[in-house]
This record gives sequence, C-alpha cells and structure tokens, in this order.
Amino acid sequence: MNATFTGHHAFDDRLPDWSPAGRAMCAGEVRALLDEFTANPRSTVAAMRDDVGLLDSELARANLEVRLEEHNSGFFHTRNPALWTGEAIFSVVSLMIRDFAPVSQRMAAITARLNGIPRFLREVPEVIREPIPAQWAARAQRECDAALGLFDRGLRDWLAESDVGADVNRTVLEAAVRARNAFAELHTWLATQHPSSEAEYACGERTFGILLREGHFCEQNAMQLLEQALTELPVETDRLTQMIESRGESWPDVQHALAEDRPTIDSYYSRFTAQWNRCREIAAQHDAVTWQDWPIRYVPIPEWAQAFAPQLYWLFYRAPAPLDAYTEYEYVVTPIDASLSEVEQTRRLRAWNHSTITLNHVVHHGAIGHHVQNWHARHRSTSRIGAVAAVDCASRIGMFLGGSMAEGWACYATHLMEELGMFTELERISEQHTRVRMLARAIVDIRLHHGLCSFSDAVEYYQTVVGMSPEIATAEASKNSMFPCTALMYWLGTRTIMQLRERMEALLGDSFSLRAFHDELLSRGAIPVALAATLMLEPHA
Repeated sequence: MNATFTGHHAFDDRLPDWSPAGRAMCAGEVRALLDEFTANPRSTVAAMRDDVGLLDSELARANLEVRLEEHNSGFFHTRNPALWTGEAIFSVVSLMIRDFAPVSQRMAAITARLNGIPRFLREVPEVIREPIPAQWAARAQRECDAALGLFDRGLRDWLAESDVGADVNRTVLEAAVRARNAFAELHTWLATQHPSSEAEYACGERTFGILLREGHFCEQNAMQLLEQALTELPVETDRLTQMIESRGESWPDVQHALAEDRPTIDSYYSRFTAQWNRCREIAAQHDAVTWQDWPIRYVPIPEWAQAFAPQLYWLFYRAPAPLDAYTEYEYVVTPIDASLSEVEQTRRLRAWNHSTITLNHVVHHGAIGHHVQNWHARHRSTSRIGAVAAVDCASRIGMFLGGSMAEGWACYATHLMEELGMFTELERISEQHTRVRMLARAIVDIRLHHGLCSFSDAVEYYQTVVGMSPEIATAEASKNSMFPCTALMYWLGTRTIMQLRERMEALLGDSFSLRAFHDELLSRGAIPVALAATLMLEPHA
C-alpha cells in the first residue's frame, strides 16, 4: 500500500499480511535488520552531514525502531480496526484517483485488491483484541458503511467514466460484491463488541517516549515538552484575546465574521487559484524560498466519490507520489455549484470561506506549505528516505519520522506568509486561533497517552480552551488517541524551525538569507526537524 502511494507499482495487486503469522514474520525481519545496524557504531553528526548514506542509515534505523515498537506495544494493528478498514478501502482508491498508468493497466490490480479484501478483513476478529476503544470501533463502522456505497455506486460511476468495456466491468464488479460482503460482515462483528474503558486510549509512557525519541529525534522528554507547551498556551491565548478585543468583538462574533467573509458561488473555484498566485508572488518579492514551476489545479472531488469522501480519510491535498511523474497536480475541494439548493450553497460557502481557503488550502497545503516542501523533497533532497517519508498513505504518512518536517514546515509557512503581509485582519486572527489549537493538541497528545487525562477530559479541554463544538472536539480527541505523538509534531516542528532560524540569523548576521535558510532546510527532505537543525548548526559548533 505505501509502495503504491509512493509510486513504486510492483505491488499494486497486493494487500499487506497483517495476520498473526505475517506480523510476527515482519517483526522478525525488522529485528534482524536492527541487529545489523546496532552491530556498527552510530554515526556522528559531522559524518552524517558529509555522507548522506550514513544519514539514511541512521534514519532507517530510527524508522525500524518505531515500527518494532508499534508491533510490540499492541496498541496499533492489534487494537484498532479502523487501521484495517482504511487500508482495505484505500488499497483500491489509491489505484482509482491517480493516473499513473492507463485505466486498462490498473484494472487487473484493482480487481486483485478487491478480491483480496475478504481474506484481509477476515483476519480482524483473529487479531484485534477486546475491548476495542469505542471511538475507533465507531470510525471503522463508518468506513464500512462508506465502503458499501463506494464499491457499489461509486465504483460503477467510475467505471462508466473509464469506459473499459463490459467484460472488464463485470470482472471488477463481481470482485466488488465479495469486497462489500466482507465489509458488511466486519460491520456486524464490530457491533457485537464491547467498547473499552477510557484508559485503553493511552499508548503509555514507553511507546510515546520511543516515538518522540526515534520518530522526532527530540532530546527533551514528554514532560519537559508539556511544561513548555503549558507555558506558551496562555501567552498565545492572551494574544488571541487582544486581537479579538481590538475589534470590540467576542470569539463567536469573529467566527461569524469569518464565515460571512466568503466567495460567491461564481468566484469559488477561481479564489483558490488567485490566492495561490498571490502567495507565490509575495514569496518571490521577498525572495523567501526556491519555488519552481509545479502548478496546482483546484478541482471538485470526483463526482463518483463525493457521497463517500466525508466518511473516509480522503485528503483534499495528498502528497504527490515521489516516484510518479507529474506536471500539474490536482487538488480536490468540496464542490459548490448552482445544482445545490441555496441553503446548501450558503452552508458550504460559509465553511469554505476566504480564511479557510487562504490559510488552509492555499498557504498550508497547496502552495508554499506542503506543496513546496514536497517539491524540494522530490527534486532536491539529499536523503532518499527524506524524499519519500512524508508521502500520504491510507491512514497516515509513510514514515512517522517525516512528520515534524512536513507539518512543521507547513505550519511555519503560515507564520511566514503572515510575516510577509499576505493576510487580512480576520485571517491573522484565525491564524492566531490555530496557534492556540496547535498548542492544545500537543498538550492533549502528551496528557492522554501518559494517563494524565481521560478521553472525555480531552474532549472537554478542547471545548473549553479552543472553543470547539462537542462533535469536532470528539473527532480531534479520537485522532489524538489513534496516533500518539502525532498532534505534538505540528507544534514541535514549527517551534524547532523558528528557533533554528533565530540561531542562524544570530550566527550569520548580515549574511543571513531567508531564501538560503529555507532552501537548505527543505533540501534535507522530510526528515525530523530536530535532526535537520543539528546538521545545519554543526559547521557553526
């Protein structure tokens, strides 16, 4: 699966073997590889800076440490049925949404994966141990429901657009029936399970510590980070309060103003492109970063997928496969057109307002944030692992260690574009609210997985501190619980980049160049920001 999303297509007809025997065999291979690494002394920073092979060796070792801990912890594939449903669904979707080969060439792989889904999902009752956390079971059930429609009406509509012939259609649809039956059986089984106690949402201090050390290369422990985040939160909250009060308003007033500051139905799609071009122009005016031609085209989510995407991990921007060829990349957005009722048009336009478009879908994802970082990782990375680590896969990125750079840079990019004067007053307030939310997510991430708060405590915290609705707060806490040490990476990565920039400015003085700094950082690819910072500072030590 990860190979498909990366652009390595030798395994497009297969699903992973997550059976007890398959996972044991994989863990054995990981241990054997780790033994090879530990037989040799660890490389110094200076050596890794001079020899990218040694750098990749260290990154490979760290990735294997994370994978082995995930296996040993019993927290992931043996606890979470949503990992299984996501893998099964996107094993097929990954072959439908990307034109890396003609449709006719992809059909055999699509059919094979549909036929493999029953075997894959039959392992779930054998592997998953009770009790299952209630939120994870509910997510898996929603995904089963979505799969029933996606691999029926959705697949039929996609096949009709593809025009591959009656015989191929019949073969694919027969395989889809078997896949749907497997999802229906899993849904029924999940309904018979008993939800877990709240304590089951925590991965524990050991697993979290390994993810922090080996995944983020962080030298501080979780409690030190928690103390720092708790110190920063009131500062950022006070800043947000001052910004709101300067308008003589409350946060609900600002939320209303943000929703009302929206495009018209006629300017909706063009707004994305206009802001993307404006972002690039401002970055160029300030010589902020190397930004080569790799255009984005904002398009509606495919019609065949629109009814099912909201229930799935269907990303609007999915990192382009590093090993596939691209000229123009399609960024999918919620469709808004005259076919909708006026009430629905207004509801969607309020959600996809100017601030959401600019901050999230242009700056953070489609422009100077993820897209520019992905270009550098693809074309300029000195690390082969850095080139592929942050590719978006079925439920998360390909390698955990790619996260602090991918998300740290994208969040830092919004800070940067605010610094360069791109945002309106309302957008600056929205961005400040995001900083508060980012700190709150880091705090919950640490507390929840160390048993310092319950799941319900986390939901209440998000409502009280960030002003989330109960539904959004529950969804946020659920993501925190499923993927420990992940919400933390946004704040940790952003903070480390900003601290590194301050250090480099102090060291280089008048010779400091914003573009040179950003280009050197991004040229590392998606490696842990803390490691990139160490490599960049090493010549000045």
